[in-house]
Amino acid sequence: MENRTTENYDSLKIENQLCFPLYACARQVIRQYKPYLDELDLTYTQYIAMMLLWDRRCMTSKEMGDALYLDSGTLTPMLKKMEAKGLLTRRRSPEDERNLTVTVTEEGLALRERASEIPARMAGCIDLQPQEAAQLYFLLYRLLGRGPGAAKGKETDA
Repeated sequence: MENRTTENYDSLKIENQLCFPLYACARQVIRQYKPYLDELDLTYTQYIAMMLLWDRRCMTSKEMGDALYLDSGTLTPMLKKMEAKGLLTRRRSPEDERNLTVTVTEEGLALRERASEIPARMAGCIDLQPQEAAQLYFLLYRLLGRGPGAAKGKETDA
């Protein structure tokens, strides 16, 4: 085994890792969402699923998993809980029984009104200028391997 100096291990220092501030920021932002989402009886993951459904109304569970970067092991139990709350329905597609169609209910649509204040409330929690937020948004989607707004197939404002 070759003789290693501390310089050989600099790449292992936490302050030299891009993954750590990404992880820590994601946890911090989700923590800041929590009190607002508690008012809606939603977890953060349920909230982002509802955002998709408010926009699209109906989609397959595969489309939802792809858009949210969730595997079926995470998505399926979450959708079952949301269905039990009356926010959505899950049905096998008549065209292809392998596809599960997820549709927002009237109750789920009504929740959108209560959630409409959350983005503005959260904007006050994040200390970035609009240009910085737009740049971060662009870079994060680039890291994900998708262009900005790829979840909808078009560019969106940050």
